Amino acid sequence: MAKTLIVYATRTGSTQKIGEIVAEGLRFSGHEVNVVNVKDIKSEADLNGYDAYVFGSATYHGEMMQKMKTFLFLAEKADLANKVGGSFGAFGWSGEAPDRIYDTMKNIFQMEMVGNSLRLKTSELGGGISMAQDYGRQLAKKLE
Repeated sequence: MAKTLIVYATRTGSTQKIGEIVAEGLRFSGHEVNVVNVKDIKSEADLNGYDAYVFGSATYHGEMMQKMKTFLFLAEKADLANKVGGSFGAFGWSGEAPDRIYDTMKNIFQMEMVGNSLRLKTSELGGGISMAQDYGRQLAKKLE
């Protein structure tokens, strides 16, 4: 059984909810998952001991939230190369944050990323729950 850390930054709770549903998809496959607010990660040591990492942020004015930006600088020190990764986020208009996080994880951290980023306006619209659970299942398959 692999361990996954999901770290999210949220304004309204939508990104947190998406992260929790991604965690369900991983748990359906028997994996252990910790879902943590970005503000609770204090050092790169908090990232130790996981097989996969999924980072998410709401998009606010075309950008990821500042706390996620700061977190990514911290995560760069954690040696995540070759670990399984994914990204997600909620958005109102444009939704760039998950893609920027994904690109950072893939190109800077050199992680083994699953498919593409998961971009949802909310988990409640347009099959969002099943899409988020499926994203978790894709991550689980990459861990096998």
